[in-house]
Amino acid sequence: MSDDPGLPFFVYGTLRPGEVNHDLFLRGRTRAEEPGRLRGAVLYAGPGYPYAVEEPGGVVAGELVTALPEVYGELLAELDRLEEYTPGSPRNLYERVAREVVRDADGTAVRAWVYVAAPAVAARLRSRGKRIEGGDWRARH
Repeated sequence: MSDDPGLPFFVYGTLRPGEVNHDLFLRGRTRAEEPGRLRGAVLYAGPGYPYAVEEPGGVVAGELVTALPEVYGELLAELDRLEEYTPGSPRNLYERVAREVVRDADGTAVRAWVYVAAPAVAARLRSRGKRIEGGDWRARH
């Protein structure tokens, strides 16, 4: 992975610029941050943070974040911890999956890591969660 900085991240909640976790985890560690959209997902409100739930026809607004190559591995590990994601664990709240994200600027699709609701969490949200209409965490108020 020496020349490959890895996939960018698509962030849609507390890691977006201006939100609480952006400064804690991303400030000074990114090469680029640009608006984008994740198709095939909807947003649900969690306790202080959102969950993207994969669902046909939905769209989630967020930012496509490209990490600096020299901090990529460290940042990936920190974001996995923040999202309480452990590969293969049935106790995950989120799953980290590679999905196509469309850049708002030019409409091109980019493969990116996205933390989506784990299957049990997604099922619970679909049955009794509060959906964020429009798919934009910032517009939830």
